[in-house]
Amino acid sequence: MMTKSKSSQDPSHPMDDFPVRALDFDVSHVAPEDCAWSKSSPYFSVFINALGLHVPYFERYLIHTMNTVKHDVADDKLRRDMVALAGQEGHHARNFIAFNALMAKRYPKVEKLDATAKNYFKSAAKKDSVKRKVAFTAGYETFTFLAGLIILKNYDKWMADSHPVMKALWVWHQVEEVEHGSVAHDVYRALYGKHEWYRKYMVLMAGLHIARETVKAYVHMARIEGWLKNPLKAIGAMGFCFKTLGQMAWQTLPVFSKNYNPRNHPLASSKQDPVAIAWRRHDAKGGNVLDIDRDAMAQIMQL
Repeated sequence: MMTKSKSSQDPSHPMDDFPVRALDFDVSHVAPEDCAWSKSSPYFSVFINALGLHVPYFERYLIHTMNTVKHDVADDKLRRDMVALAGQEGHHARNFIAFNALMAKRYPKVEKLDATAKNYFKSAAKKDSVKRKVAFTAGYETFTFLAGLIILKNYDKWMADSHPVMKALWVWHQVEEVEHGSVAHDVYRALYGKHEWYRKYMVLMAGLHIARETVKAYVHMARIEGWLKNPLKAIGAMGFCFKTLGQMAWQTLPVFSKNYNPRNHPLASSKQDPVAIAWRRHDAKGGNVLDIDRDAMAQIMQL
């Protein structure tokens, strides 16, 4: 079990004044045959690869949406958060598009899945109404926020022994998804707060989209990894996929409360995650966060 950092609380809430970190992860250090990059849980690594395959193009859709409505938001702090959100997501998209290109060398269908996701969100950005853009973005960010919380909570089980670049990439991504987890929700509430039913509806639509795209990519990747040839491995692989999606779905239940606020979600409003606390502190001090092996993470947690 990982040793927790010395302080269990940050001096400020992670969703307040979060920074934009211009980080570039060198995924060329990952061999295509190592796309199942976690020895702690190969199923997890392929699951998160599958889930993340279409995410960069949603992130571009999000940036477009934030830029579209930025001047309609009256609150100065929220506008600053929108700019920071777009900044974080821009760096996420760039890094994960590079990783998609690497995965395409391992998984034959990834190139087509990548192109389909790109075209879907490019088309949606043109044809969706402004209200739908804001609502879908808020709904989708509900799941990336919850995924961040769930993944960091399961760090020891899913990521402790894994490729140092991929571990670093995904820890960074999950930390930042939690940091900006309330922004899209707050934007929807600011612009369309009276239409609460539509917010909830779009949470469902976003969740179904994520689940569909994840399962489609995961089945292909699991087949290439050879897991579907063996009945026991197939049960384990597909069981992990559906169990994790179910865990995400279960954690959305508080989202359907009329007074829901991401800051008050049970996973977020209990004690802050020790991995996220330590990672933010290490990054703020200028420490290396671009590749993190076991020893480096142990040192980060002790700072």
